[in-house]
Amino acid sequence: MTGAGRTGRISWEPFVLFRRLPAVPRLLLLSQLAFNIGFYLVVPFLAVHLTEDLALAGGLVGLVLGVRTFSQQGLFFLGGGLADRFGVKPVVVIGCLIRIAGFGVLAVATSLPAVLAGTVLVGFAAALFSPAVESALADQGHRLEAAGVVTRAEVFGLDAIASKLGSVTGPALGAVLLTVPFSVTCWISAGVFGVVLAAHLRWLPRNLRTEGSGEESVLAGWGHVLRNRTFLAFTACYCTYLLSYNQLYLALPVELSRATGGQGALGWLFVLAAVSVLLFQLRVTARARRAGVQRALPFGFALMSASFLLVAVCAPFAPPAGIWALAPAVGMVLLLYTGQMVAVPLAQDLVPRLAGERRLGAHFGFLASAGGAAVLVGSTGVGALLDLADRPQPAAAVPWLVLAALPAASAVGLALLTRRIARTPAAGAPAPAVPAEEPVNP
Repeated sequence: MTGAGRTGRISWEPFVLFRRLPAVPRLLLLSQLAFNIGFYLVVPFLAVHLTEDLALAGGLVGLVLGVRTFSQQGLFFLGGGLADRFGVKPVVVIGCLIRIAGFGVLAVATSLPAVLAGTVLVGFAAALFSPAVESALADQGHRLEAAGVVTRAEVFGLDAIASKLGSVTGPALGAVLLTVPFSVTCWISAGVFGVVLAAHLRWLPRNLRTEGSGEESVLAGWGHVLRNRTFLAFTACYCTYLLSYNQLYLALPVELSRATGGQGALGWLFVLAAVSVLLFQLRVTARARRAGVQRALPFGFALMSASFLLVAVCAPFAPPAGIWALAPAVGMVLLLYTGQMVAVPLAQDLVPRLAGERRLGAHFGFLASAGGAAVLVGSTGVGALLDLADRPQPAAAVPWLVLAALPAASAVGLALLTRRIARTPAAGAPAPAVPAEEPVNP
């Protein structure tokens, strides 16, 4: 076996590892790549479309983005439970059909109700296929590790690489497509998901299920999640990650407008973020695993908080001339993504352990749903506050300070929680407790 199981380090040779995988994990990883290309073609530029083309106020833009995220991550618990009950393929296929319809609605929407309808469809589609694919990858990784092929951590690593490759390609294409009507971009994205749909209809096995799935009702699976107090506490702390990440779509365009008077650099900042992950994710993950979950998870959230504090310091003042005006935005992106690189891989590997390797769809879905609820509430409120930050003034720091306080609180909570996890096994999970200062072995 390669990877962390013997040496304490992950073998990061993505193409070699990918070729060693069976057909089903390969298809799932390629699906993640395509999902991200289609998603990032449109969503990073949705706020620009809403403000410049439809002339919506900041609070309404925050509402639309919050509804999109809530209908996605907020309903993950439903998609995850359905995948556990009925299998991966039907849930993924229906999700792809709904997303194609959602992008079609956004392509022709000219009013707020129509935009909300399109964003709900786009989000709900991911609430179906994303937890199904994520739980299947976790289960496939567990089986491949038991067979001595690769470790689950390596499968998650390949998943991160595939996702980031998609998030590099999507914004780059989206930036080029800023010169064409937004509707054209939506139809192109719908076409991408049409290709994904065809691939899953052709090659995804009908009987693909996660361990223990199909044995009980959806409600029973959710009940197991709600009785796992350690997992619920972890979820409460972790949900601010998604709210922080959402600010790349909501708050970053506001900072760019303040600093440069426009949002022309938005697409390239998304490319910078994704490229930084491709270049440094593996090194950061290796160091985070050596530090251990008790140190790395709180530190990752502290970095996310620092990304917003940096802008809070700069926002009240007039921006410097030239390229230096972009410095706060660039610093925010790099700090935010570095925090995610530290925290998210460890959390992904920790979720199945806290779940006892069963009902993975329900657990991954519930985790994302909590984040979606945080985004719905937080983005609406922050969206209204961000009207203060569109020009240099003393009050411009307020929304950024609010954003910084949320992951900072999670950092404190995770420091306390991981100390408890290090001492005692998670409720209902047969896996041993996570060592306080040792890598999280899959």
